[in-house]
Amino acid sequence: MPKVAFVGAGNVGATAAVFTAEANVADVTLIDVVEGLAAGKAVDLLAAAPLRGFSGKVKGTTDLAGLEGADVVVTTAGLARKPGMDRMDLLKKNVAIASGIADAIAARAPEAVVVNVANPLDVITELYLRRTSFPRERVLGMAGVLDSARFRAFLALELGASPRDVEAMVLGGHGDTMVPLVSSATVGGVPVTQLIAQDALDGIVERTRKAGAEVVALLKTGSAFVSPAAAAAEMVLAVLRDERRILPAAVRLAGEYGYDGICLGVPVVIGAGGLQRVVELDLAPAERSALDQSAAAVREGVKALD
Repeated sequence: MPKVAFVGAGNVGATAAVFTAEANVADVTLIDVVEGLAAGKAVDLLAAAPLRGFSGKVKGTTDLAGLEGADVVVTTAGLARKPGMDRMDLLKKNVAIASGIADAIAARAPEAVVVNVANPLDVITELYLRRTSFPRERVLGMAGVLDSARFRAFLALELGASPRDVEAMVLGGHGDTMVPLVSSATVGGVPVTQLIAQDALDGIVERTRKAGAEVVALLKTGSAFVSPAAAAAEMVLAVLRDERRILPAAVRLAGEYGYDGICLGVPVVIGAGGLQRVVELDLAPAERSALDQSAAAVREGVKALD
């Protein structure tokens, strides 16, 4: 089986490992600096195999040597956002953590696809790209899949519809400047603009942008983990199965949408090898303007990285 390594065995990493293991397409290795954390969760997950019907190997370690030969590496390691903390506040602390991991990935898993989940998402994804010297195709940021899932869930809730029937996408940076695309959102093929009043749509857009902070405020001692883990697993499986899914993800742009040299959430085709191509959409003027603002905010974050 292919191998997926999860660097960070906290709530997000461990839950993403569960979702990946249950797909029965890969062996799973959990890595965490906290003594016993990854190993303990690995034993726990392994014991669920007879009940959940998966047969892949499950291991846990504190040693980054566990990255050896990984086909996909999911990076969740970093400090979690706390109430009142902006994503950019995390930058200085998480850059040091990500730099060491990136060096280990380059040495131990030089052919891997990297799916970054650590915040601030767009900036840390850029760091992984620079530090590993991997091609842009193999360094992806998990932002749009999560934000789009939240957008779809809130639209479904408003309509009393099945979330599976909602098609909607969120572009841009992973933060307050993200851009939910209302103009192309549909439920069962029907535009949401025909089903939901504008003021309610505006409220859903705002809730989508603040969804991460909403969870942080409610939990008080943590941040969202089930939905980010599900989003990361969705990307991992698209790579391993060569599904060629069109998903929004943070990738280094090279002229697409008029941007160059920044990691920004846009629709991409994900399959074997990671990014296969960027999909360029015709955006409404207001959405285009909002995406420009989001790109500018990401550039500011990258300047801080520099």
